[in-house]
This record gives sequence, C-alpha cells and structure tokens, in this order.
Amino acid sequence: KKIASLHHLCGYIVCAKSPSCGMERVRVYQPENNNNRKEGVGIFTRELMKQMPWLPVEEDGRLHDPVLRENFVERIYTLHEFNQLWRSGLTRGKLIAFHSRYKLTLLAHSQPAYREIGRFVAAIEQWSSLEAFAFEYRQRLMDLLKHKATRGNHTNVMMHVQGYFRPQLNAKQREELTSLIDHYRQGLQPLLAPMTLLKHYMSEYPDPYLTQQRYFEPYPEALRLRYGH
Repeated sequence: KKIASLHHLCGYIVCAKSPSCGMERVRVYQPENNNNRKEGVGIFTRELMKQMPWLPVEEDGRLHDPVLRENFVERIYTLHEFNQLWRSGLTRGKLIAFHSRYKLTLLAHSQPAYREIGRFVAAIEQWSSLEAFAFEYRQRLMDLLKHKATRGNHTNVMMHVQGYFRPQLNAKQREELTSLIDHYRQGLQPLLAPMTLLKHYMSEYPDPYLTQQRYFEPYPEALRLRYGH
C-alpha cells in the first residue's frame, strides 16, 4: 500500500543494512542455522525496486562517495524532467526532443548503451502505443544512467563538443582547451575545470544543439557536485 502511493517520486534513499530498507548485504537469518549470511535485500526496498524498477534508489552511506552521489542526483533530475514531460501530454515530438537534450549525457555514461537507446528511439514510429513506448524508454533511460560516467567517456564528449567551435578558436586557445581536457583525463583536474572553459566558449560562440544539452547542467549548479572529481 505504501509503495502504491510513491509513483510520483523521482528518487529514494534507504538505510544501509536495515532489515526493511537495505539495498544489499542485509543479514539473512536462517531458522536453526548459524550460517546467517549478509546476502539479502531489505523487505521494503526489494518490493519498491520490483514495483518501480526505473526509480533511482541508493543507500544513505554510499552517498558519501562523490561519484555515486552525483550519479544518483543526476538520475533524480533526469527522471523529474521526464515525469514533467509525461504529465504535460506525451507526443512523439516531445519524446524525441527530450532524448535529443540528453544525448551528450547518455554518451558520457555508456557509449554502447547510447547507441542502443538511439536505435530504440529511431524506431518510435513502429509503436502503436505512445504510452507503452514511454514506459519502455523510461526504463532503458534510467538503466543507462546507472552506468557511472567515466573520465574516458567525459573526455570523448568534451573533445566532441570542442569541435563545434574549434574553427573560431586561435591556436593558443585550442591548445589550452585540449590540454585542460587531457589533464582532466589524467586525473589532474576536476571535471569542472574543462567544463567551465567549454561553457565560456559556448557563450562566445553559441550553437543551438549544444545550448539545449543537459550535459552542461544536469542539476542545479548550487549543488556543486562536480567540484571534487
């Protein structure tokens, strides 16, 4: 009954190792058996994830990890925007536009899954039910975003973005930007460093496709989640 009232949510934080809410390594007690292994899932969390498999769910303790925390928050804001789109009335045009806004974001998470979901969206006309398509797309979208964005994928995305205004940059500017992206790739700079310079050049040389991309602001900047990694 409780879970049935939660379909409006965009994320859920559960208590680690709790018999009701733990996501993993919950101790399972066997009757008349001392072999009580930490291999279970909390009763409530198991049912929540079964009934709402698209919902971002994370344990409180794991959110101390900056990469996991950013991934969780990014999924929450993505699902929130998708839910808003759904409530506004589904159309093929709206769904395709939504997917277009998230292309660079998805590419940063998984290149193979990015290509796979792209083929899925390209076949939208084959679906007789737009609602059925939206259900399937939501699940595929949220499954894709579970893949943590890597430095290698972020580097590829930023090098791709650089190409949009590369002709407008002089040799020194191109060298500076390429060097900053490479320093990020090597772990010498946080993502914020090359991202800030890219956004500067985007404001100088605006491009409609880049301007709409959620990749550059997947959640409110005030959360400061890209400052430490």
